[in-house]
Amino acid sequence: MKKRHFLGALAAAGALPVLHAAPGAAKAAAHGPAARGPALLTVTGAIARANRSRFDPVADQMMHKQKLSFDKAYVFDFAAIMALPAQTIRPTLEYDGKAHTLRGPLLLDVLKTAGATLNEGGKLVLRAVDGYAVSLPVAQARAQRFIVATHLDGAAMALGGLGPLWALYDADRVPEMAAKPVAERFPLCPWALYHIEVQA
Repeated sequence: MKKRHFLGALAAAGALPVLHAAPGAAKAAAHGPAARGPALLTVTGAIARANRSRFDPVADQMMHKQKLSFDKAYVFDFAAIMALPAQTIRPTLEYDGKAHTLRGPLLLDVLKTAGATLNEGGKLVLRAVDGYAVSLPVAQARAQRFIVATHLDGAAMALGGLGPLWALYDADRVPEMAAKPVAERFPLCPWALYHIEVQA
């Protein structure tokens, strides 16, 4: 994955999507617990549960600029992600060629919370705050045990760095990926992850 540069306007914490009382929010909230803090991750597409209302082109400015739209969504704040069982991996990262400890729940466990349809032939579109997006097969996410990392070397990751969320896997433990140069192991691993579209 090539190094990406954040747009200056998105570096401010206020650029993150937040929960808002848009029309239909009460009905959507009935399908899942509402987040209490700012929404860090929004899941849309083939999901059975929702805890926020449809896309709002005024309040959801970053999503609007990235041409996203949805009728329902399931959002996670930091506490909701931290409440899920966490996994620890220690991949060698391309940025310094050293092994680092990353911790967070399995990506598919996060999606199961939203009632996602996770067919083996399905795909997950993972999108970062700067618009970087990849299509990850569900089968690959399962086989390589992708996580949604919240912590790097014991510290929560910050916006403006690699966080606050990073979808990745332990490439050192996947033989066909470990055989590649480290700079070629993570093209499907967007840091600053904020949106996932489930495509059944």
